[in-house]
Amino acid sequence: MQYYVLREKAVPEVLLRVVEAKRILDAEKSVTVQEATERAGISRSSFYKYKEDIFPFRDQARGRALTFVIQMDDTPGILSGILGCVARFGGNILTIHQSIPINGIATLTLTVETPTGAANPEVMVEEVERQSGVHYLKILGRE
Repeated sequence: MQYYVLREKAVPEVLLRVVEAKRILDAEKSVTVQEATERAGISRSSFYKYKEDIFPFRDQARGRALTFVIQMDDTPGILSGILGCVARFGGNILTIHQSIPINGIATLTLTVETPTGAANPEVMVEEVERQSGVHYLKILGRE
């Protein structure tokens, strides 16, 4: 079985609606599947077909290790900013490897444990990606 991490814009509408129906069911315990799917705008059969296959990134990333690769400028302070961002979100760095810069660009591979109860790891990844000097961020995997 293979897993993929996609940005929301790449996910088909029906799958996003399944996530919404699941959110409704979790938030409102007295709601039936029929009611949740109607409110989300999908059929019950679509819900049952996909409910085990789609979930928000943040639901599965908490208490897990995320490995991502970052391409960044070889400028003093950029790595420190990235590590500070991880720390602000309660992340624990498990592994870190920075390549020798080529043409002023360094590649950083980072594995971060996101403990249960920490801030949303999805937001952490987005903030790291927005750091000045970061050109590219890709999530390689999660455990």
